[in-house]
Amino acid sequence: MALLDDLQQKILVGDGAMGTFLYQEGIHGCFELLNYDRPEKVLKVHQQYIEAGADIIQTNTYAANRLKLRRYQLEHLTEEINYNAVAIAKEAASDHTYVLGTIGGISNVHLNEFETEEIQASFKEQADVLLTAGVDGILLETFYSIDELSLILRYLRQQTKVPIIAQVTLGDIGVLQGGVSLKAALNRLEEEGADVVGLNCRMGPHHMVRSLEELPLPLKTYLSVYPNASLPNVRDGRFFYQSNPHYFGKMTEELVGEGARLIGGCCGTTPDHVRAIKTTIVSKGLIPITRKSIKEKRTNTVSVTSPNVTESLSDVSPKSQSVIVELDPPKSLARTDEFLKGTKALKEAGADAVTLADNSLASARIDNLSLGVLMKQQTKARPLLHLACRDRNLIGLQSHLLGLHTLGIHDVLAITGDPAKVGDFPGASSVYDMASLDLIKFIKQLNEGISFSGKDLGEKTVFTVAGAFNANARYIDKEVKRLERKIKAGADYFMSQPVYSIKQFETVYKATKHLPVPIYIGIMPLVSSRNAEFLHNEVPGITLSDDVRKRMAACGKSKADGEKEGLLLAKELIDEAKTYFNHIYLITPFLRYQMTVELTRYIQSMSERSLVQGQNKTQQVKR
Repeated sequence: MALLDDLQQKILVGDGAMGTFLYQEGIHGCFELLNYDRPEKVLKVHQQYIEAGADIIQTNTYAANRLKLRRYQLEHLTEEINYNAVAIAKEAASDHTYVLGTIGGISNVHLNEFETEEIQASFKEQADVLLTAGVDGILLETFYSIDELSLILRYLRQQTKVPIIAQVTLGDIGVLQGGVSLKAALNRLEEEGADVVGLNCRMGPHHMVRSLEELPLPLKTYLSVYPNASLPNVRDGRFFYQSNPHYFGKMTEELVGEGARLIGGCCGTTPDHVRAIKTTIVSKGLIPITRKSIKEKRTNTVSVTSPNVTESLSDVSPKSQSVIVELDPPKSLARTDEFLKGTKALKEAGADAVTLADNSLASARIDNLSLGVLMKQQTKARPLLHLACRDRNLIGLQSHLLGLHTLGIHDVLAITGDPAKVGDFPGASSVYDMASLDLIKFIKQLNEGISFSGKDLGEKTVFTVAGAFNANARYIDKEVKRLERKIKAGADYFMSQPVYSIKQFETVYKATKHLPVPIYIGIMPLVSSRNAEFLHNEVPGITLSDDVRKRMAACGKSKADGEKEGLLLAKELIDEAKTYFNHIYLITPFLRYQMTVELTRYIQSMSERSLVQGQNKTQQVKR
């Protein structure tokens, strides 16, 4: 407990960055592997930080867990890399230097790559090795998720009495990703057994000071701060940080004034930064503060704007019917008028919404937002926009969604999107900062008035979010599990891929009838045998029965016969689908909106016939 005794009496200095420092020295790849094959490089870095004045050094094990080492096919070396890291740090340490075993966060800032069980097992494996190797304490750093940090903290507290330092990484000033306040996060870590709580990475000292201004001093723990040197920049294809040790030294006094008792450096910091921290503490005679004034936090009133629609697509009565029709944006500018003509016809036929794909099959089309705005203005049809994760990074996704809200478009279908290599631009790159499940959660966060970084948006968005559903999945039970996870993430309803098997409707109904949200079952009319064979053989998630393919093949090359048979098949499917599902999702093939207009009218006439039959039965009872 000597470390905690020292923190009670004085300001301690941590070391600086390992990875970015090695990177600036021209070393690339897995920095943790150096513990195994080039230990002298790691030893030298530790020695430089100790010479600069560091009281505490951390092992070179930030990403030395099985899941991150797997990216380099090094998971078999997990135990050895961690053991070696502790040995190297101990070799460098003097009698007055504490060695902390570092464990870094696993989950990406925006995408959940691994299941919770995998993360938990990986943390336990690394923690056990570090504790067995005899570290003076554990440093948990760069955790964007407070839940993930709590996962390893609780395990460690059960296993050891050595000091545990738990540091979160902020999304914005004073707030974590998801809108969790820094105060709430640190209070939680304190309650779960951390001895020192704090923050590191992503921000420089200025923004960390601002984050701490609204924070009272911890009651049972001490406060640590490990800022970045600055915001990162790129020069000649390489990341670099401003060389600002003097500024870092000046900011040390302010950090101490906000309650910090352990100050080190994160990305971009060097031995010069650590030397500046130490010099300021010694020359100014800085000691821990025991009281501070708290800057009053400004609260923003979050207003809610109601969507310009009478009913959400997710709020339709289970007993009523609803029809969504997809009309893909055209690839040719010459067909814009035709598209708008189609949306008007679909609106008049009774479609509740017209949904627009987002460059489906990774093929470039006219932007669905621009056409959605035009159709809303010119035809009064209700736009439902597909939103793919493939084409936009996090910045673009949030900007796009805020733009949708501003324009009064509130219905979206969240999809991961087909990889760019399958489309007509095979040289294009796919972004995939998120997958559909993450995007659903993100949109629901915007509905709480919170940006991705956790910042208050000043107003809540009011999106309803649809999820995609592969109703043709070979293992329908596994697909339903995905739907359940999407519901938990916030999905309001589902839109399925087209179904071409009458038997499949009953199968899907039985598998999904327990779900608490509506399902719009997909129906897409075929137009030719060639179209049928393409869908069956080349489009993922679509399977046609042998009977359907034979019927389309019998039409030969006649366009009229193909469309006629396609409509007949679609009506048969609708008749069966309506036995189980009240909500239909019609998909228009090749902008041939006349076909889905006819099918929309057919569905509406079915409803009218049912209504008339019900009224007749009522009159008969009265007689």
